[in-house]
Amino acid sequence: MKKYECTVCGYIYDPEIGDPDGGVEPGTAFEDIPDDWICPECGAGKDAFEVVS
Repeated sequence: MKKYECTVCGYIYDPEIGDPDGGVEPGTAFEDIPDDWICPECGAGKDAFEVVS
């Protein structure tokens, strides 16, 4: 699965890890994260992320 980087702060969303503190289970593809999810580091919206791998 592809990783995504926050263009605001550089946080990397890794689908193998997910964002358990944000309610996103490990194994969740970025496309399957709810649209109202925000970056756990800086609070940027999902639209601030770009594919990195």
